[in-house]
Amino acid sequence: MNILHMHPRAAEHHQSNLDRLIPDESELTAGVKIEAGRSYGFFTDTTVCIGCKACEVACKEWNNLPADNLGMTGQSFDNTGALSANTWRHVAFVEKSGAGGIRDGVEQPFQSGWLMMSDVCKHCHHAPCMEACPTGALFKTEFDTVVVQQDICNGCGYCVPACPFGVVEVSKLDGKAHKCTLCYDRLKGGLEPACAKSCPTDSIQFGELSDLQERAARRVEDLHARGVPSAYLYGTPGAPGATGGMSHLNAFFLLTDRPEVYNLPSAPTRPSRRVAPSLFSGLATVAGLTLAAAFLFAESERRP
Repeated sequence: MNILHMHPRAAEHHQSNLDRLIPDESELTAGVKIEAGRSYGFFTDTTVCIGCKACEVACKEWNNLPADNLGMTGQSFDNTGALSANTWRHVAFVEKSGAGGIRDGVEQPFQSGWLMMSDVCKHCHHAPCMEACPTGALFKTEFDTVVVQQDICNGCGYCVPACPFGVVEVSKLDGKAHKCTLCYDRLKGGLEPACAKSCPTDSIQFGELSDLQERAARRVEDLHARGVPSAYLYGTPGAPGATGGMSHLNAFFLLTDRPEVYNLPSAPTRPSRRVAPSLFSGLATVAGLTLAAAFLFAESERRP
């Protein structure tokens, strides 16, 4: 920690080995005090992600998750591949091709030929997975995050297709739905989520949502001034990723290419918003078929 930017409370805990949990430790590590009734989330700045996968490892270690996809996929240097019931953080490696080929040395500033992004559950403000859950296993916590309550989940899997981001998956080990909890247990103990705490470049930033959104907007302006006009936010109010009744995402991203390049939908929607139009179109179809059948029947009756 830079001594010039050290939190005043840090001097109280200078020793390496601690005999107890530091109260409100997130105040020291993330500059935010975690309190119930406030909205928290992640701001992921993909322009400073180096693909180290420290967040993946920290997530698996803290949540005691088994390894996935041991070995290479043959599609990328990324061995994880995607989010799953056992992988709640996934660092995507997207190799970009320049004008003279993939490694032509004339790429745009920032990341030079590679796009990297640590993907995670978006903890949607209006969470489609919650709307689809018939047992109430998915719930909003006091920190405005979305968590699966394993003892209530019946493994029906309705939340899986409801998620427009492909985050939730039913485990083959226990038959329950699993996804990132935004380290709910750590938040209750005043600790920064494991992935954000382990990120060496601060690509993953944890904090109160309003503060993160302001910080992200300033970062976009800074990148534009530095000659990266393609930088934009995904998941903030009014931005791509916050469409179709989603309102906003508690885990949002700064991107420099189209959302689809990062395996993100450009215009996600809540399935519940499509129920009424689908119902009305179905009823209209039935009514039309009924009228057609009545007409044909009447015509047949008039014939000798």
